[in-house]
Amino acid sequence: MSKRPVVVAVAITGSVPRKKDNPNLPVLPAEQIASTRAAFEAGASLVHIHVRNDDETPSSDPDRFAEVQAGIREACPGMIIQFSTGGRGRDPAARGLSLVHRPDMASLSTGSVNFPTIVYENPTSLVSDLAARMQEHGIAPEIEIFDLSHIHAARRLVDEGLIGPRPHIQFVMGVKNAMPADEVLLDILLAETKRVIPGASWTAAGIGREQMRVMEWALARGASAVRTGMEDNIRAAKDRLASGNAELVEMAVEAIGRHGARAATPAEARAMLGLAPV
Repeated sequence: MSKRPVVVAVAITGSVPRKKDNPNLPVLPAEQIASTRAAFEAGASLVHIHVRNDDETPSSDPDRFAEVQAGIREACPGMIIQFSTGGRGRDPAARGLSLVHRPDMASLSTGSVNFPTIVYENPTSLVSDLAARMQEHGIAPEIEIFDLSHIHAARRLVDEGLIGPRPHIQFVMGVKNAMPADEVLLDILLAETKRVIPGASWTAAGIGREQMRVMEWALARGASAVRTGMEDNIRAAKDRLASGNAELVEMAVEAIGRHGARAATPAEARAMLGLAPV
């Protein structure tokens, strides 16, 4: 029997870590392209992109997104490119500006939640607007679930025709003040998703020290994908910083192997997530 393919998603930068936290964090477009290429060669088939200003603050500059996208398309043939529309440090009105560049996918949070020092605000009007823009540009959403109610908000988007009936869903666990990294909670979220949106594919992201633990739980439950990368975790071990995104991808590929599966190729990943081949 051939091994089951699992999509390896790498979130290369995020909006929170800085080079003072880990000097290997890719911030400038050239660094992000090089880091993604290394992660691609290590087994990643999907890249999740935030861009930064030169001073490392979060950016919504569509030109910077376009520069990173063009470089990755050239360096990593077939890799799925996913833009962030996340709100930490970004003007809500600017969060969807990059969608005109038509990445393969974009993140879509379907509700608000407490974060460590802020409320991550996703009012219904903004969520619907972002979903409509994604639909207009032929972009597949990845639904970010920070709370049980966000599953039902995603179902409403399906019912309204703003997203398809088989979305890709990611449970985000371990953000301080939001959903804890608790295995029982993952089972509740997964059961509710299968009840409410039975056609969904899914993954789960663990933040910080929870990254590998949540990945193991997801793999044990047959997840379609796993997520790793320096956006969520800057360490390869408790006492050692990651040398880069590629090292974290290598750890994810090893975990997939322990569960009798293998990293999906870009073509397989596209088919699994309902994306057009390239």
